[in-house]
Amino acid sequence: MSALKLSYEFANLGGEFSQPTKIRPLKNPQLASWNPSAAALIDLQQPTDKLIALFNGESVAEGSPVASLYAGHQFGHWVAQLGDGRAAILGQVNHAAQGPWELQVKGCGPTAYSRGADGRAVLRSSIREYLCSEAMQALSIPSTRALALIDSQTPVQRESIETAALVVRMAPTHIRFGNFELFASRNQTEQVKILADYVIDHFYPECRTSHKPYVAFYRAVISKTAQMIAHWQAQGFAHGVMNTDNMSILGLTIDYGPFGFMEAYDPHLICNHSDDQGRYAFDQQPNIGLWNLGCLGNALLSLIGLEEAKAALDSYVEDYYQHYYALMYKKLGIRVAQASDKPLLTDLLNLMSDYKADYSRVFRLLSKPETHSELAAHFANCKQFKHWLSGYQARVGSLSDCTETALAHNPKYLLRNYMAQIAIDKAADGDYSEIDRLLHILQSPFDEHPDAQSYFSTTPDWAKSLRVSCSS
Repeated sequence: MSALKLSYEFANLGGEFSQPTKIRPLKNPQLASWNPSAAALIDLQQPTDKLIALFNGESVAEGSPVASLYAGHQFGHWVAQLGDGRAAILGQVNHAAQGPWELQVKGCGPTAYSRGADGRAVLRSSIREYLCSEAMQALSIPSTRALALIDSQTPVQRESIETAALVVRMAPTHIRFGNFELFASRNQTEQVKILADYVIDHFYPECRTSHKPYVAFYRAVISKTAQMIAHWQAQGFAHGVMNTDNMSILGLTIDYGPFGFMEAYDPHLICNHSDDQGRYAFDQQPNIGLWNLGCLGNALLSLIGLEEAKAALDSYVEDYYQHYYALMYKKLGIRVAQASDKPLLTDLLNLMSDYKADYSRVFRLLSKPETHSELAAHFANCKQFKHWLSGYQARVGSLSDCTETALAHNPKYLLRNYMAQIAIDKAADGDYSEIDRLLHILQSPFDEHPDAQSYFSTTPDWAKSLRVSCSS
């Protein structure tokens, strides 16, 4: 346990920001999966019994775990107090080369902020978060990381009786927009400043040298958030619940719930069946990012002027589109864009929408000239697509690095819902092998993986009706 060398910077901010909590041990905990890639970031090797006991609350490190306090806008409605209702921050590992990594156990049992809930996470949602956070990292999409997945025999009631699980996740910090919103809503301007100073000093030190460090901080968060959402849109990722309490102050993808990767292309995709109004539909994500950043700006008004906040926020749209189109052109194999490339991209997306073509598969097949004939089948070999393909081939034919660029930006493997479901079904029977198999593939999604070709197939018919909700 001493190998972790935990420190407690966030907990040391005091009781206004978090409350000590206990991790309620799961019954008969079993390590379902261990992620060596994340473990290497904090110099951990193989998991030990003592380490699993620490994650499961059977032993306690020197400092007490804490639950963070925050508020947030949920589906556009203000909720005055939320907080970590099922998560506990164990502490922070300070790595000389990799920087700080805060460890958080999700599914720990009730905390001071559970609002009467059981504080547990079920196995199915824990598997999805564990796999997707690592898939996102491999896609160069900023994300929290997943260190370990622990299964149990502890029953929990959701729509039916399920088993509880723990995900041990890592991030430099788990602070959200909602942490700032809570104190601003209470007119606790000193706490807003303490929190802003903490985040700047630990994670945005370059802002401290600015003559207006808080404005620089807000601008930095805007830029990171714009880049994150541009990556989401380019890779067809739908978060599902973009509440302000689910927005990382570091521009990380956090709180994986009813997420989904685009399969049959539908720009209006709603991956959360609880989202009746489509507030968080795929094509609404860039706008919601802007709306959420506006909420953060309001929470920082005791530190920055209103006009300064508006000017900073005005940079979001340009920043987002600059990154989005740069990524999309690279998916086409184009590093240096021309004016004609935008309609080339738009026409392809319109065709994909008309024919419900498989988003990631189309781009991957487009990446290699030898698979263009296979690609045409996604569009029923229609004349429109053949005409588009001819224009595309004329555009990229002289680009010597087109295939290399396209292959580097179009993954062959994504975490489709049906893949996660197969892993979930097997794990429910005590077989965790599919979790590790998917983890291996998803951590190198641009590689060919000759022994995993079936994972590149289109979604089977039985899985096309899979729906995911917030229930976990």
